[in-house]
Amino acid sequence: MTEHELVLVVDFGAQYAQLIARRVREANVYSEIVPSSMAVEEMLARKPKAIVLSGGPQSVYAEGAPRVESGLFEAGVPAFGICYGFQAMAQTLGGDVRRTGLREFGRTPVTVGAAGTLLAGIPVDLSVWMSHGDAVHAAPAGFDVLAASEGAPVAAFEDLDRKLAGVQWHPEVLHSQAGQAVLEHFLYDIAGCKGDWTTTNLVDEQVELIRKQVGDKQVLCALSGGVDSAVAAALVSKAIGDQLTCVYVDHGLQRAGESDQIEKDFVAVTGTRLEVVDAEDQFLGALAGVTEPEQKRKIVGREFIRTFEATARKLDAERHIEYLVQGTLYPDVVESGGGTGTANIKSHHNVGGLPDDLQFSLIEPLRTLFKDEVRELGIALGLPESLVYRHPFPGPGLSIRIIGEVTKDRLEILRAADLIARTELTAAGLDRDIWQFPVVLLADVRSVGVQGDGRTYGHPVVLRPVTSEDAMTADWARLPYEVLEKISTRITNEVDEINRVTLDITSKPPGTIEWE
Repeated sequence: MTEHELVLVVDFGAQYAQLIARRVREANVYSEIVPSSMAVEEMLARKPKAIVLSGGPQSVYAEGAPRVESGLFEAGVPAFGICYGFQAMAQTLGGDVRRTGLREFGRTPVTVGAAGTLLAGIPVDLSVWMSHGDAVHAAPAGFDVLAASEGAPVAAFEDLDRKLAGVQWHPEVLHSQAGQAVLEHFLYDIAGCKGDWTTTNLVDEQVELIRKQVGDKQVLCALSGGVDSAVAAALVSKAIGDQLTCVYVDHGLQRAGESDQIEKDFVAVTGTRLEVVDAEDQFLGALAGVTEPEQKRKIVGREFIRTFEATARKLDAERHIEYLVQGTLYPDVVESGGGTGTANIKSHHNVGGLPDDLQFSLIEPLRTLFKDEVRELGIALGLPESLVYRHPFPGPGLSIRIIGEVTKDRLEILRAADLIARTELTAAGLDRDIWQFPVVLLADVRSVGVQGDGRTYGHPVVLRPVTSEDAMTADWARLPYEVLEKISTRITNEVDEINRVTLDITSKPPGTIEWE
């Protein structure tokens, strides 16, 4: 495997650590997140091309605040400080950090005094995203001060001899003007990175690694219909061909057309051997009479494990399976193991619950990638855009988008309404602008309506279009009124049982994306 340049993002508890890592990768430089508790010797042993110190919620002079060992700056490795990391660098190297009495949060004007290398070509008057109560009042010896704001006398500095630099603001946030340019000035012009890493060149590398790991053994993959499992399966299939068998459990809770997409489109592109298990009656039988959301989730999870286990046993008896493919992504790794590369993945990301006598070694070809990178990889592997850019969809499927009992009739009503909403969103060219578009059927609610000169007593549906970068926070999407009108008119005209369409305009928090 090709050895790419590595940038370590040291996480001081920042809400944006993953975003920093993504922005570094967008500059075609491979990055990984490590905790601030990692020893400097351990960081340096990774032979990083550069180190980025993230922001964080604490004050650098507060008791117990994470520190930066001076050895980090004496090792000759280029380093870039952001917000807390900027202040920690200044303090460690002898600068003056103190409370200003003037806190800056959100969009803040910054004036560039001397651009230097870090801010070369950047507008003199910048609008950037700040989040700080402390500020650097004097830069350490050897540093050139580049910019200032009202609340930060030293808002950016650099020491080109030691290849050290930093900014008080958050260049990784889209609200910061020229943020990516600042980051790339550090990576390319100060740290000397080549920028030779892309998601597409990962294909050949992963194919080589998978072949080496698997040899001539048999591999199993559970396809959910989602992007992650489909891309992981396509990558493994490219590496080992018919040594891979995919299992798709059709639980009857998918949206319109999604099962066909897996059964036909995915197989047509990849040539993968696919075992489809029709388990709709089994799942609906287990869900009969159940209205409590958490119980629905547990039932769907339990029945999936039972079905997958039975199929895995059958396949194992036929050809002895030794490996299981999982679509674990890098955020799963970071959130579970603090970015230390541990395999302590959240249980809901796994095909968990398999018995001890049916355990497989894991293949996780996507565990270093973010979601947007997985999509790029899917396109490079030839998967259809309709699958690669499919909106995230919950594991329990439409069962948690029906408020009330899940029945076959109610699923058909919701599928019809959901298909209209998705079709009109696509027709308006808004698919990529919307993170997710749940349509929720209030099956236990009826409202009075008038349709065809007659009085009706039908169900309402709720449209829940949201925008998000990371799913941790989300905002309701401001869809054009004409698109909303078309969706509402078509649903009430074409789906007899629905006579009212409503719009959820709640952000997350306080609401969640799903209703259940």
